Amino acid sequence: MKHKLTFLAVIFVLIAGLLPAAMVAQETSGQDYTVQADDWLSKLAEKFYGDPLAYPAIVEATNTKAAEDSSYAVIDNADVIEVGQKLVIPTAQEASTIMGEQVPFLSGDLTIYSGRSESLVGPLIEQFEQESGLNVEVRYGETAGMAATILEEGSNSPADIYYGQDAGALGALAKAGRLAAIPQPLLDQVETRFRSPDGTWIGTSGRARTVVYNTDTLTEADLPDDIFGFCDPAWKGRLGWAPTNGSFQAFVTALRVSEGEERAREWLACIQANEPGVYPKNTPIVEAVGNGEIDAGFVNHYYLFQFLNENPDFPAANYYPRAGGIGTMANVAGAGIVDTVDNPEAAEAFIEFLLRENSQEYFNTETNEYPLTGAIELNPLLTPLSEIQTPDLNLSDLDDLDGTLQMLQELGIL
Repeated sequence: MKHKLTFLAVIFVLIAGLLPAAMVAQETSGQDYTVQADDWLSKLAEKFYGDPLAYPAIVEATNTKAAEDSSYAVIDNADVIEVGQKLVIPTAQEASTIMGEQVPFLSGDLTIYSGRSESLVGPLIEQFEQESGLNVEVRYGETAGMAATILEEGSNSPADIYYGQDAGALGALAKAGRLAAIPQPLLDQVETRFRSPDGTWIGTSGRARTVVYNTDTLTEADLPDDIFGFCDPAWKGRLGWAPTNGSFQAFVTALRVSEGEERAREWLACIQANEPGVYPKNTPIVEAVGNGEIDAGFVNHYYLFQFLNENPDFPAANYYPRAGGIGTMANVAGAGIVDTVDNPEAAEAFIEFLLRENSQEYFNTETNEYPLTGAIELNPLLTPLSEIQTPDLNLSDLDDLDGTLQMLQELGIL
């Protein structure tokens, strides 16, 4: 006999903390259960956990067991169970854990404007699409360019989510009033320094600025105490930077905020005078360092590890200037919900997905970024932020991207 769920809409609960306290107290061990007449999954979830929306935990636990033991049912359709089928009712704690890792099943479309490259985050977004049931459209481009596009499109923008590689572009959209408020339970998962004060954007992973250098020609002792030391004419023709890259532009914005306009202009002008190699982004800078084309370059920390993963003997290392300062700033990749959002539930689900433990572990081990939520053991390749003399910087102050672009243009760098 078949029974259907009687919900008007099927929206899974994302956050285990929303499950009632009774759920945690009713079960001390999992158990098998044989489906009876007049049973359906939401009814069983309410019986065992006190919450009918917790039924995905039963589905997940049963299907996991069925993969090992054919006597258990395989639940292909959560709307349908049959009398006599053998299910697994996980403990309340197990169910809470499972629900904490679920993506809600939602309908419709979600459009993401991503300033993060497809090679880094494409697999993660594809996983979200598969788990959520949404039709996810992603438009990839430069972080600053994607933000500018949203501003240009105005109220006609199809973007639901802006996913950027730095706080500067996120801040620029927030300053223009183009980002909607993110629910507080999501914001609370990240330290206040890694999210906007007005709750319109949130960091999803962290990175540090660094200087990548060739280990065949240099040691750390050969490198200056801070980034201003690279103004020495001895570095002429030996450096690399990526002026059109969003992370570099965020760094310049931070330089303006922390050191002042004139000091920032002075640094840019002196590095320009040293005739640096100009590259489109971070990856070719690291490649150029490794092949000896240049001796050092200004990048984010994680690009080096892509090369070391392919070749452990790749002759390059990251240097965090010993005197600290803006050359070691910590920034975030993050997301915001665009004010033109058509599917706010889907947008919030995507942000929750980026913050969940599995996704944070992906950033930690696959993209070699710093996880921002949960008690995740840090990738041993990464230098803990506590060991880097990062400057005290409010990331929400990095919203004057236009001022940075104007300075770079005035100096002939762009």
